[in-house]
Amino acid sequence: MYEIEIGRGKRGRRAYSFDDVAIVPSRRTRDPEDVSTDWQIDAYHFSLPVLSAPMDSVVSPATAVAIGRLGGLGVLDLEGLWTRYEDPEPLLAEIAALDAAVAVRRMQEIYSEPIKPELITARLAQVRAAGVTVAGALSPQRTQEFWKVVVDAGVDLFVIRGTTVSAEHVSGRSEPLNLKRFIYELDVPVVVGGAATYTASLHLMRTGAAGVLVGFGGGAAHTTRRTLGIHAPMASAVADVAAARRDYMDESGGRYVHVIADGGVGTSGDIVKAVACGADAVMLGAALARATEAPGRGWHWGSEAHHSVLPRGERVHVGTVAPLAEILEGPGRVADGTTNLVGALRRSMATTGYSDLKEFQRVEVVVSPYQPA
Repeated sequence: MYEIEIGRGKRGRRAYSFDDVAIVPSRRTRDPEDVSTDWQIDAYHFSLPVLSAPMDSVVSPATAVAIGRLGGLGVLDLEGLWTRYEDPEPLLAEIAALDAAVAVRRMQEIYSEPIKPELITARLAQVRAAGVTVAGALSPQRTQEFWKVVVDAGVDLFVIRGTTVSAEHVSGRSEPLNLKRFIYELDVPVVVGGAATYTASLHLMRTGAAGVLVGFGGGAAHTTRRTLGIHAPMASAVADVAAARRDYMDESGGRYVHVIADGGVGTSGDIVKAVACGADAVMLGAALARATEAPGRGWHWGSEAHHSVLPRGERVHVGTVAPLAEILEGPGRVADGTTNLVGALRRSMATTGYSDLKEFQRVEVVVSPYQPA
């Protein structure tokens, strides 16, 4: 680790994105069929290390079920259109057709509709009826208001997801969410984030979180770097949070907190490098928004795109490349890393000689001397 002098009065640590690093083959190779991508968080087991980002362009109740049946975890946005409107399909179609000049303003109008607790209950019940693991996400600001509705609806995993989440939010206007007390009182495992530093993630782990989301402003639909000047290169961020997990295991007597890369994971190669840097799983937004079943109809946006005061995201066109099953498990029909994402992970693990995800976290990583095309 070294710092670079930016000027006489400021130094900065060099950090790396996934594009800056590459993994290195070892002395052993394996058959891809002998590789396992299984992972488990709390009592819930998954064959794919993939969570869907809780975004309206990615997840509807139907796609949450489809992702669950394929072996991943569909996380429903409980502040999205599905909990504001009885039938959001016409509005999803309208958002996809909006002219860029009016898109932000119109989305702000659409998302000004209040969240309805009865719709939270109904949407989660729809996922539960399909027999898959049920996960829903709220922002830290909305968790105090709706957490009981979510838990009473029978959620299996509770996700608290914001652009950034800290264990020490300070407010002079209202009582902030006390994460440690909140998680202690819940009967379900909580995944919380984003976090992008060793210290912030260590504090989140000490709250009792089952998993930490790693990322800040790095997703395809974010403009956080342009609007707030904040960004976390993901290879360094994941490695830093993985180091916090290691130290927290020692501190807590062996309690393992899962590290989930969230942002900047757009292709299969990014997934490979996220796990190599220490992630247990990845949360995918744009990668799944490209599915033919995705509610965004080839467009992708997050809650930041329609913030009522300071939008720091945008609606981006990602296109439609394949059905969800082909995006996750193939067969791939294009060579750009947008399909057969988990198949590519298995192939990379096999090529470097590793049999499971935790082993693969020990693979050798180098800083690339070039920017790949």
